[in-house]
Amino acid sequence: MADSPSTYEAIGSEGQQRKSTPPAFWRFKIALSTILTIKVILELAVTFGYPNALVDELQGASDSALLMVMVMEGRGQIHPTDISPLLGALEDTGHHGIATEVRAWSLEYLDINPGKEQKPKKSLELSSFGRFKIALSTALREQTIQNLGALFEYPRALMDEIRNAKNSALLMTMHMEERGQIQPADISPLLTALKDLRLHGVASDVEDQFNEHLRITGKMAAFIEELKETCHTLYDKIQPIPYIKEKLYSVDKVFIEVGMEHCDSRGSWKTLSSYRGIFSVAKGTSRIQVIEGEPGYGKSTLALQLVYDWCNEVSDSPFCKPDILIFLNLRQLGGITSIIDAIEQFLLPRDSSVKRLDVEQLLSNRDIRILVIFDAYDEYPDQHIEDTFVTQILKEKMLRHVDVLLTTRSSCIPPACGSRTGCIRLTGFDEGAREQYVRKAVTGDDEEVQRILEQLNTNPILRDICQAPLFSVMYAHVAHEEEEFHNIRSVTGFFEYMIDCFHSHAQNKVSDYKREQLQMFADNHHELDKLAFDSLTGANQQILWDKEVLIKKFGAEFYGLYTDIGILVEEEVINRSRGAKRAQSIQYRTEVHFYHKLFCEWFAACHLAERVTSFQALFRNFCKRVNPYDLQFVYRFACGINPAAAKRIIKLVQKKPDGDKFAVLCALEQEENTEDVLSTLRDLVSRNVYIRENDTRLLQRTTVQLLELASQKEIPVTCLMLDQSIDKFDVTTSCMVLTSGLSLPGVSSVMKLDVTESGNMSEDQCLQVLAFVKECRDMIGVSFDGCVLPVSIPTERIDHSLITRDVKVSCCSDNKVEFNLRSGKLENKTELPDDVCFGSSDTVAEQASTIMQLMVASADKIPVPCLTLGGCIEEFDVTTSSMVLTSGLSLPGVSSVMKLNVTESGNMSEDQCLQVLAFVKECRDMNEVSFSGCVLPVSIPTERIDQSLITRNVKVSCRPNNNVLFNLRSGKLESTTKLPDDVYIESGHTVAERASTIMQLMVASADKIPVTCLTLDQCIDKFDVTTSSMVLTSGLSLPGVSSVMKLKVTESGNMSEDKYLQVLAFVKECRDTNEVSFDGCILPTTIPARRIDTTLIRRNVKVSYTRYGYKMKLELGQWEVDDVDVIRKLCSDGLTVSRDHSVLLQQSTILLLEKSTQQNLPVTCLMLDRCIDKFDVTNSSLVLTSGLSLPGVSSVMKLNVTESGNMSEDKCLDVLAFVKESKDMNEVSFDGCILPTTIPARRIDTTLIRRNVKVSYTRYGYKMKLELGQWEVDDVDVIQKLCSDGLTVSRDHSVLLQQSTILLLEKSTQQNIPVTCLTLDQCIDKFDVTTSSMVLTSGLSLPGVSSLMKLNVTESGNMSEDQYLQVLAFVKECRVMNEVSFDGCVLPFSIPTERIDHSLITKNVKVCCCSGNKAESNLWSGKLESQTDLPDDVCIRSSDTVAEQASTIMQLMVASADKIPISRVSLYGSLSSVDSDGLSLVLHSGLCLPRLSSLQKLWIQTEGGREVTVDEWTGILNYAKQCQLRRLWMKSCLLPWLDNNPNLANTIVDWATGGIYGAYILQSGRWQRQKDDKVLTREAYASLVIGFRGRYSHTKWQKQRRANRE
Repeated sequence: MADSPSTYEAIGSEGQQRKSTPPAFWRFKIALSTILTIKVILELAVTFGYPNALVDELQGASDSALLMVMVMEGRGQIHPTDISPLLGALEDTGHHGIATEVRAWSLEYLDINPGKEQKPKKSLELSSFGRFKIALSTALREQTIQNLGALFEYPRALMDEIRNAKNSALLMTMHMEERGQIQPADISPLLTALKDLRLHGVASDVEDQFNEHLRITGKMAAFIEELKETCHTLYDKIQPIPYIKEKLYSVDKVFIEVGMEHCDSRGSWKTLSSYRGIFSVAKGTSRIQVIEGEPGYGKSTLALQLVYDWCNEVSDSPFCKPDILIFLNLRQLGGITSIIDAIEQFLLPRDSSVKRLDVEQLLSNRDIRILVIFDAYDEYPDQHIEDTFVTQILKEKMLRHVDVLLTTRSSCIPPACGSRTGCIRLTGFDEGAREQYVRKAVTGDDEEVQRILEQLNTNPILRDICQAPLFSVMYAHVAHEEEEFHNIRSVTGFFEYMIDCFHSHAQNKVSDYKREQLQMFADNHHELDKLAFDSLTGANQQILWDKEVLIKKFGAEFYGLYTDIGILVEEEVINRSRGAKRAQSIQYRTEVHFYHKLFCEWFAACHLAERVTSFQALFRNFCKRVNPYDLQFVYRFACGINPAAAKRIIKLVQKKPDGDKFAVLCALEQEENTEDVLSTLRDLVSRNVYIRENDTRLLQRTTVQLLELASQKEIPVTCLMLDQSIDKFDVTTSCMVLTSGLSLPGVSSVMKLDVTESGNMSEDQCLQVLAFVKECRDMIGVSFDGCVLPVSIPTERIDHSLITRDVKVSCCSDNKVEFNLRSGKLENKTELPDDVCFGSSDTVAEQASTIMQLMVASADKIPVPCLTLGGCIEEFDVTTSSMVLTSGLSLPGVSSVMKLNVTESGNMSEDQCLQVLAFVKECRDMNEVSFSGCVLPVSIPTERIDQSLITRNVKVSCRPNNNVLFNLRSGKLESTTKLPDDVYIESGHTVAERASTIMQLMVASADKIPVTCLTLDQCIDKFDVTTSSMVLTSGLSLPGVSSVMKLKVTESGNMSEDKYLQVLAFVKECRDTNEVSFDGCILPTTIPARRIDTTLIRRNVKVSYTRYGYKMKLELGQWEVDDVDVIRKLCSDGLTVSRDHSVLLQQSTILLLEKSTQQNLPVTCLMLDRCIDKFDVTNSSLVLTSGLSLPGVSSVMKLNVTESGNMSEDKCLDVLAFVKESKDMNEVSFDGCILPTTIPARRIDTTLIRRNVKVSYTRYGYKMKLELGQWEVDDVDVIQKLCSDGLTVSRDHSVLLQQSTILLLEKSTQQNIPVTCLTLDQCIDKFDVTTSSMVLTSGLSLPGVSSLMKLNVTESGNMSEDQYLQVLAFVKECRVMNEVSFDGCVLPFSIPTERIDHSLITKNVKVCCCSGNKAESNLWSGKLESQTDLPDDVCIRSSDTVAEQASTIMQLMVASADKIPISRVSLYGSLSSVDSDGLSLVLHSGLCLPRLSSLQKLWIQTEGGREVTVDEWTGILNYAKQCQLRRLWMKSCLLPWLDNNPNLANTIVDWATGGIYGAYILQSGRWQRQKDDKVLTREAYASLVIGFRGRYSHTKWQKQRRANRE
């Protein structure tokens, strides 16, 4: 302590110095905390993407603004050199005034030049140190703060400021940081001070927290460094074209931004200017972004550019902001079960210093900003598996705090993602991007650039192909080397030429001999084709192979060629044993994949094209298993490679949804106009031909070519559909210019044109469409869909030739409106209904049709009684004086509409109401407007209300019952009816009813009309602090109603502490409310007093809990019970504590029991339902499974204990110990459990005996004699009831339960009470002749029961003769027993009569077999006898019960023994195995079907897809031979190939494979096909096996997928 004063003096002097000149950033933070309201804080938190837990913490903090400033600093959103993230967020949330003020403070305090803001270097210490500061603030108590301030010699004024702050600990922490007493790397001044104050415990906790901060910071730095090293190898080895290996590029040297679009909240695609806006377009609401695009559109390259931005901290890229970026190529993750495994195997180096536990902790740390990039989901082998870690992350079931970016093909978007998922679409290269790439990555020579681009532009098809960046890049590099480029007319031609160039490049470097060998490999690649085909068409696409496997498959020379030219790419990956330590088991292997998946599809297409015409089964199988849109280029390439295959493929794809578009692409891959092509063309144009806005330029050009070819060959085109694709009509070329820039000339053979556009079409746009119709000479009709046409067009502007041709112009698909070219006007074809409705679910076409009908009615002055706008209003456009709907269409004022109904949800703002009134003004005849389902503002300034509406005396009402009107003169809501004394808002009310009630309450509040009581019945969602209103489950907001006297809240289930406080927050807003009650729910037992607003305490608000009669003392946050009558009523009804009850409910019940003891009120009965853990002798209380303690309750009269399973002796004694502590308790009963048969009397407390406590066992009516510790049954009625219902001893019963049942049987014998039936369920071991009793499998002995009437024995399998006789021996000991039945087992067919006891025959004991009594055992003859006739076809199914199967088998045995012919036995999926000797067939149930000598026909149908083994087939044939069958059927199975099948001369053997592979007959040891007697050869059998396995494996896969979906 000697040097302490000097240390503190130094710190103090520094503090004095800083006081005179406070740090600039400190002053800025203090100023910032004064301007942040709770509304601004919450909106900023959402924009910044803070986790829900942190948002809740901010909302509940006593000083939210100060905490928000600390959090923003910790997350790098404010920094001494940069506050741009905060400014951007304020602008995005619309707080422009605050942003301006903050910007001014930054200039005053921080001296930041707005034009030269420097981005701070990312600090790894910020987030963890910020969390440490928050933890420190929770550890500092008021006295500790004062002592530290004195020790640090803080000025008195500063200590007063800290003492009076809302959160003094948080402010003290900030001051200590500002004065250097805590720093990210050192807190020794604080630790020294705490130890000097002898606060060693606090010092230790603080030091532990700080060490955790240092540990996280260090591990995080090491982890990030290793990630960056791995990522560098990924983005720094880019090959623009496969064979260029001498020069590798960094991704930033070749990356060019592609066209991008994002999907907005309405599902519309909007242009995105740069990849830097991928996450900003969602403004913090989307944590997952899916980047989709067609093959070769640059998805993976874009992902690598993001990785580059992060690794190199590119200042103007938002992707430098995450602390951690994890890039995983999903192609590599087949079989990987966790993201930790993936990171270890693919991202961390061999000698990584980061442990697995460190990675787990970093990923789970919500203060760390993490971005996970999943690349190539379409190549993910496990995408069809439900519960992979990738699927869990995408569904937001794990790592919900991380940002995720996923790339995939447009045809393979994950089926289910979380609610916070956005979508980005890549649209490819435009001309500018192509030129930029050539200059950046190919050549800087202007002349060479122009040559490459001109060569591209002279071939329009090639130019459109190069919209795909991959094709554009390949073209640019090849064209740079080749002076003359091949004339490309299809994608197939382009790809084929590219691969030829790759091979030529390799051949130019070798000798002539070697060149011939390489050319042979280039021409013959069948093995590679098959490998690619099999990999893409398997159950899971697996396009990664081990290097050694491929070399063995292809040969080293072939493999070397394809890796040298870059079509195959090698990659070194970890091959680590599961569960082993990293340092011990790391091995590396080389995996091989195609340069791009398109190359894999090319070679797969080569295989398909070669076999599609000759192997029809292979093609059908392929088509069933492969979706054309998933692997479109396999189909397209195959059509281009083999024109003979194209017709078959096109016919198939046309059957798929949206298949016509795909069929067009496949058709134009054929470059020759053969008759097959023209036939395909006729088929395509006989349907609707589409040109859509979202079609690629290549698809649009292909469609135009198809139309031109149809026009040349005079092939009629049924209908041309132009879907949002029209730009303008070019009069100079007489062509329609599409939005893609392509020109569509007039197509003479098109019969009809369908134009789909959005919005309102102008007169000029309509005339341009008609000008195109004029150029299509055979066109007889044009229809417009989804858009609104002008109500009239001057006839002089309409071309007369269209009128002469009698062209029909219809509007929308419903044809309710037509455009008359002669009059130049719209005309209604149907009458309008009295109530014209627009709904949010209406299609755009339906809305457009209705708008035009209204426009016609308005022009013709036809009255429209009512117009309803149901949830479809967007805004009122003052420039066009029309209402813009959510569909984007505009509804102009309709002068002839009389009344307007507006149905909206939520609370309408003042501006929204005025927009509706502005529309009403435009409808000149309208005199009434009503609102439904929404809440209007209580008042609107009269100066904002248009005077013409008042002059017209327009009435504004609120449906459904018009309880509220809006007075336009006063600008206020007015109630037309008086509110009842008790106002209800219930869950069963409609939204309109709730809105009407809310508005009535608002009027009452504004007019200060007292409301006696307001009841909110199961309708509360949350309290919105920004609007100070209660949000209901309907979405409506209920503002505080100042005139409500009492509030009742009814909810179900457990109400959380937060929701309870939200109700109190609403009560605070209701200024006159002095009482609130809760009912129907379980409330928290206590509430922290610091969380209760002191305003409620000052107002003396009473809070009651109706269910238990509690009242809360708000000063303490605790419940109290003062109403003795309430307690007495609850206690008289009995109380229950159950395991199913929440801890809150259990606490409430225990509290009520304690109150009953204090008030000396008797509790009739206490039930403890499966909730007892143990008795705590130290506290004399019963410990429940929830951990709560239940002390002895003297006022409880009776205890009922319900448990499941076996109750131990100790647990029984624990219950009795609790009974002892409950002094007035005189009875305890047990139920639902198995109790010990006896309890040692010495262990039973004598107090219970003296008190004469009754202990009963409800299940068997037992009562315990406590003096002896034994159960007794004295109640004859109870015994008679139990015995009359029948008793059971089962193998599944515990020994205790079996003992209890045996005891009851002995009691029945003693009392001579008949036992109706005893069932022995799979529990017989043997009969003991020495004791004349049955020994059970548990070891217990069951003596003969003289009062037993019937015995039922249930066993499984085939029962032996000895087992059967042992049962009969037990029957003999039961003197009055006259019947025994066997179930689930097969009895022996016959027993020697000399082994059967004659007394059983004398007693006439009946022996039944199975529940159906189809067979009996005759004790006189010792044989089984059938009681019913066998059907012609005896069926044994897998779905039959064991008892049913056993009964059937015994009937068959009887028939066989009696030589009764058995026509046929059918085994449907029930055969399990067979003896090789053929003595019996074993069923799945374990029963055996013995040889049946009189059986004529046997039908065996296995489970679909079963392959019968050689041993099984041999056994079946031997069985057939021994039974001398006339016919044997085998169905839905695959039989093995036997060179020499047994010769069954008298048996016809049929084999039906269950598919398209035919049926066969076995004759002379050889299989012959039934339809043509063709002998099945070994080669044909091999093909049959392949087809059979493929069919059934696909069927099983489909069943598995269906099961997973269910």
